[in-house]
Amino acid sequence: MLVRWIQGLVGKPGRGEAAGATVPDSPSAPAGHRLYAVGDIHGRADLLRRLQDQIAEDAAGAPENIKKTIVYLGDYIDRGLESKGVIDLVMATPPAGLTAACLKGNHEEAMLSFLADVSIGPAWFAMGGDATAYSYGVGLPKGLSQKARFDHVWRELQQRIPAAHISFLADLPLTCTAGDYMFVHAGVRPGVALDQQRAEDLLWIREEFLSATAGWDKVIVHGHSATHLPESLPHRIGVDTGAYATNVLTCLVLEGRERRFLST
Repeated sequence: MLVRWIQGLVGKPGRGEAAGATVPDSPSAPAGHRLYAVGDIHGRADLLRRLQDQIAEDAAGAPENIKKTIVYLGDYIDRGLESKGVIDLVMATPPAGLTAACLKGNHEEAMLSFLADVSIGPAWFAMGGDATAYSYGVGLPKGLSQKARFDHVWRELQQRIPAAHISFLADLPLTCTAGDYMFVHAGVRPGVALDQQRAEDLLWIREEFLSATAGWDKVIVHGHSATHLPESLPHRIGVDTGAYATNVLTCLVLEGRERRFLST
């Protein structure tokens, strides 16, 4: 069953004051849990299927008393050609023996903004939203003004996107925590306590977060900022490996104090 908020495992962000908080010397996942954090998928349903198979195989080797959870870090849509298919996959029942938690990314936010306000169209398409429209069977007609073209796309998407997809995207939480780890799409703002972070930063922040060296009482697990290889640092772990362009979709595996990675 899809779980957006896992009782006893996933909770609100930590309350440590950012200015004085420090990451634990030996951060740990909750006892009795194995966590799989999946980076930005961006319409690559083919890679997600392969990674889900790897996760299922890995999870099958865990002791029976271990609870196993997939945390999807957002950006399911745009750029790749199968955004609709990715949403279908993350909404579906996860592999046997696992539960799943799904977070919102900035691309989901941009799509929802377009559905509420057609003027967002050019900005969303610049982020790869055209690929998402195509995945729902909506093309961009020629011979029309820009406004008329986006009006067309807006009307078609309103009719073609399943209501269940809209509800799913609208209800996605921005963060979750498990043990000494906090999961979020983009990152957090330095100098701000974790329970005081703004949605805009959780979805969009980049350089200020990436250049920070410490400041929170959780290790931040994030996507959003693509790197050739996953980044495993004492205070943050980045798992966006640019799947839509590189064919490498990455998953962080946390159990006890262990960190390791799976990838396509």
